[in-house]
Amino acid sequence: QVQLVESGGGLVQAGGSLRLSCAASGSIFSINAMAWYRQAPGKQRELVASITSGGSTNYADSVKGRFTISRDNAKSTVDLQMNSLKPEDTAVYYCNVEFRKSLLRGPYDLWGQGTQVTVSS
Repeated sequence: QVQLVESGGGLVQAGGSLRLSCAASGSIFSINAMAWYRQAPGKQRELVASITSGGSTNYADSVKGRFTISRDNAKSTVDLQMNSLKPEDTAVYYCNVEFRKSLLRGPYDLWGQGTQVTVSS
């Protein structure tokens, strides 16, 4: 069984920083893309940032220049460094991983349980 464990959410004032971490464990042969999504109350889940196995990154326009996604392939972890946080960044943040259990099994899509980020004005 494969699981994702997220950590690092919390309450911060506008302009502050938080770092989210997500660790994958279990029967993993390889991990392709890793990403962070978020969902604010009453809104659809949206992509915040993604990173490929080769390190190529993609960001939502709303977070470019403020957020940085990184991964450690050896540890199967992905982090999201969030700086200059704004009240509109308030949401539940979800880790997402695309992985294979073997060369012939996958890819599979897995979501973390979500971690709350609240930015006060």
